[in-house]
Amino acid sequence: MNHSNDRATWLQGNAVPCSLPPKLRLVPPRLVLLGAPGIGKRTQAEQLCAGLGVCHLSTGDVFRSFAAVPETKRTRPMVEALSCLNCGKMAPDASVLELVRDRSACLRCRGGFLLNGFPSTVAQARALDEMLEEENLRLEAVLNYTLPFQSIIDRLSGRRSCPACRAVCHVTNRPPRQAGICDQCGGALIQLPEDAPEAVEARLLAYERTTKPLIQYYLGHGIVRTISAEGTPERVYQRTLAILDN
Repeated sequence: MNHSNDRATWLQGNAVPCSLPPKLRLVPPRLVLLGAPGIGKRTQAEQLCAGLGVCHLSTGDVFRSFAAVPETKRTRPMVEALSCLNCGKMAPDASVLELVRDRSACLRCRGGFLLNGFPSTVAQARALDEMLEEENLRLEAVLNYTLPFQSIIDRLSGRRSCPACRAVCHVTNRPPRQAGICDQCGGALIQLPEDAPEAVEARLLAYERTTKPLIQYYLGHGIVRTISAEGTPERVYQRTLAILDN
């Protein structure tokens, strides 16, 4: 996210202007991020948005913002999105598309955007194409981050979380000073159920089933750029910039 932009339009809808619009440009970058859970998409999104000066349009951020909306004011798409978020399921296409249309000003923004979490199905991708075509716009690239499944399983299943202060560490990549004890508050570290190897594998398989057709769809458009997520976040970021430059 551009640090000077609060993304108010994206988080609250077309009727709410951002506090400070991003820098206008002749050819704004319009990008979509794809990648399995745990691959580091959010880290790359934050670095890319800071480096390119575009807004991070994450549907996950929109869904989470609904928790602050009083229940009496939540629309049907809001309720469905929150329910799916809490259950770890994908929200229905119709609800997602209604929420994105309510924020379509962000797609027209002359500062560009980086979409993360949308589109997640072929139906959503087709709808996005239609929304952009209505404005005579198009996507520049779909960045598809890849990593062997076992590497992702190792990344996520090695995570340990502190229920008290919510700190997160990793048993091998970023181990605590004392095994099983949180460095920040001294609480006992645990492995969350969703980080268990079998749970991670199930999430990856579900992602692959859903995303393969989506990648094939964008391959047909000739805009998929496949990027290895191996290595440090900085190396992956530099790899991404090199691909975009080309």
